[in-house]
Amino acid sequence: MAPQDSLLFKVRRCEAELVRPAKPTPRKYKRLSDLDDREGLRFLIPAIQFYRGDSTGRDPVRTIREGLANALVFYYPFAGRLREWPGRKLVVDCNGEGVAFVEAEADVTLDQFGDALHPPFPCLEELLFNIPGPFSVLDSPLLLIQVTRLKCGGFVFAVHLNHTMSDAMGLVQFLKAVGEMARGANGPSVLPVWQRELLDARDPPRVTCTHREFDQVADSKRTLIRLDDMDYRSFIFGPDQMSTLRNGLPPHQRTSSRFEILTACLWRCRTIALQHDPEEEVRLLCIVNARTKFDPPLPAGYYGNAYAFPAAVTSAGKLCQNPLGYALELVKKAKAQVTEEYMRSLADLLVIRGRSRVREVWSFMVSDTTKAGFGDVDFGWGKAMYGGPATGALGADPTFSSMFILFRNWQGETSIVVTVCLPAPVMQRFVQELDALLKGPPATTARNKKSPFLISSM
Repeated sequence: MAPQDSLLFKVRRCEAELVRPAKPTPRKYKRLSDLDDREGLRFLIPAIQFYRGDSTGRDPVRTIREGLANALVFYYPFAGRLREWPGRKLVVDCNGEGVAFVEAEADVTLDQFGDALHPPFPCLEELLFNIPGPFSVLDSPLLLIQVTRLKCGGFVFAVHLNHTMSDAMGLVQFLKAVGEMARGANGPSVLPVWQRELLDARDPPRVTCTHREFDQVADSKRTLIRLDDMDYRSFIFGPDQMSTLRNGLPPHQRTSSRFEILTACLWRCRTIALQHDPEEEVRLLCIVNARTKFDPPLPAGYYGNAYAFPAAVTSAGKLCQNPLGYALELVKKAKAQVTEEYMRSLADLLVIRGRSRVREVWSFMVSDTTKAGFGDVDFGWGKAMYGGPATGALGADPTFSSMFILFRNWQGETSIVVTVCLPAPVMQRFVQELDALLKGPPATTARNKKSPFLISSM
């Protein structure tokens, strides 16, 4: 099979159409929560699903279009448009205008993508529809969907979501509802719950917790990473790699979660590779799903943004000179900050500061999508061969973040794919650090001698 990173193909798109709810829906305005309409979420997040075909001859485009229209009866806010009220408060005008939908065909088979399906994907811009021109959070479809038939009978489902509407968990909840309706259900098994007021600021707002992720620090040392000569790679961490990392920790830390260990590993190796001034303050932002942090927990059908990104903060010198266990303890302490009170305080802070953005100078954000359930979305052709983020980056700056993505090979074995984007010279040092930590051979750019855990680059 052809290597994924050298695959080229063409996609023929039909004109975009608007898919509206299959039945009349309420016409009203619905406010987003104070966690939803923060400044840092006013962009599109892309997700993509790959499916094998079957012998039934069903058309995935028609099936999914019908399932989508039926699901929008229940999730009718997605068919609306965002408006801005005084104070830049975002609300959904539930006017039933519909979501953007594109039918397409590609002259490629699923097998031609190679042995592994994972970011970075070849010709992604061909599979993922976007409205031409500058993005506007207002007056635009809240979902942009493209279904692309493949030569083999399989298909690709790709979606852009306006992030103010939902996080990854909320998007998957909606996609599962589309799948259930496409398979003939009369309604979703999990009914949607709006109730965005559950995550609004208190009255009056009061910041009761420390939120180091919002520290305002001037970039006096020109520390922002330039976005030229970038190297974007994916790395795989299977049982062998995780065992090596775990066994390298002190016995009392070996029960730490896979997310905690991998996050600490990436943060430390990345910081070493960037060659910071030892006194420079660096921070890690780890995204934490807060749905179960409330008492009682948020309703099962809640599909708004319900996460925090607590910060672990230290100096570059301490992070690089101490063993991995030092970074690991910082990650665990950061995660433990997220409580119901922390979430209340976060909403209050965002209102007081005017939807403040997180600090990006020498920050590194990590998101774990392995438990979101993208791969379990079934439109009638079974589970996805790959389901998850399309790019492996959060926001416009790919150097700021990494994602953990569930990876299944063709034999059904699961591992974690980690996406990393860095300037080329920094990436070389990053790979060397990972190689040394995993006791692998020296890193090289030669394709036949690349790191055992490097699975693709673009």
